[in-house]
Amino acid sequence: MYDSMDIGEIDTITTNENLIDIRDKYEYVLSHIKGAINIPYTYLFMMPENYLTKDKKYYLYCDCGTKSRKLCSYLSELGYQVVDLIGGFEHYQPKEEFSD
Repeated sequence: MYDSMDIGEIDTITTNENLIDIRDKYEYVLSHIKGAINIPYTYLFMMPENYLTKDKKYYLYCDCGTKSRKLCSYLSELGYQVVDLIGGFEHYQPKEEFSD
């Protein structure tokens, strides 16, 4: 079983150290959540041990939430601690930063 949270809540996490964008590289290059790293879906599906360790928690998002949900289900069965960010990147709205 894996955890899930609304993608809008990701800004409440103090660090995005383990935030993973599973979309294709070109989508990541166009735009992504600040601090996220890009590890495409197929890489994580085929070789998770090359990218993840079982002692850390990872937050995964895709474009609309379908692929991240499937991947989180799969990875959790393998013993990884993963959180599915519901809604995906298309529903992400960064917290506005105000400056004086």
